[in-house]
Amino acid sequence: MYSNEMWNVEVRGKARKVFQKIPVKNALAVFDAIEELGDNPFSGDIEKLEGETSAWRRRTGAYRIFYEIYIQTHSVYVYKIERRGSHTY
Repeated sequence: MYSNEMWNVEVRGKARKVFQKIPVKNALAVFDAIEELGDNPFSGDIEKLEGETSAWRRRTGAYRIFYEIYIQTHSVYVYKIERRGSHTY
């Protein structure tokens, strides 16, 4: 379906700031999940967000990683990281 090339992954804006505040034991799991996006952004516990053309959500423990996939440029942009709560999927 998609080539075995590595994907360019970039953590942007608020997602970068939130990541820096995550407790170390959780941050390691989130970091690993973000690294895995570089291998294949379509694997793991993911779900395409409704109404969005390129936005996805990946579950990683108590955190959710929201990202966009751009197939043409082989790029993944992480735009939000949230701790799971009653308002988070």
